[in-house]
Amino acid sequence: MKEIEEQHLIESGLVVFDITAADEGTALQVMASLERQWATSGTATLRRTPGIPGVQARVYADTRRRGTE
Repeated sequence: MKEIEEQHLIESGLVVFDITAADEGTALQVMASLERQWATSGTATLRRTPGIPGVQARVYADTRRRGTE
């Protein structure tokens, strides 16, 4: 996964979530839940890394702003 850039954490309330889940359905459920709670970068592309179990994704969120709920 790429390094987290300073711009993504330049202000209080900005968060980067690195998600690892057993399967795609679980990862998508977690991203949807985050999106309902806070303003996020949306559903990220899921990746599989050889030799590492599960799927990975990165989501950026602004906890100062409400999500879709």
